[in-house]
Amino acid sequence: MAKKEDIKPQQQDSNIDKKSKDEKLPTPDEGMMWVRVYSPYQSYFNDQASSISAVNETGPFDILPKHHKFLTLLAACELVINAKDGEEKIKISRGIMYVKEDRVTVFLDV
Repeated sequence: MAKKEDIKPQQQDSNIDKKSKDEKLPTPDEGMMWVRVYSPYQSYFNDQASSISAVNETGPFDILPKHHKFLTLLAACELVINAKDGEEKIKISRGIMYVKEDRVTVFLDV
């Protein structure tokens, strides 16, 4: 049986950086954030936007650039995304929204 002193913590692979997954997306322009809306079967939106509006159990809300880390369940609503090329609307029945560092991810049909 190994003694407690003999057990060494596992070394993390130096090639794996915590932020490496986030770096795959380009850095958003000033005043913008990266928004990705998708389901297991389809991608609905994957581009920069200046805001996204949705509805959760407490009511309607907006996400803007520089928003704090945020996680919420979405109610049936119409997502309104103010993209670079104009307003995009996506009708949803439910979803999960995760916001972190000017990146908004919406998982649908979960």
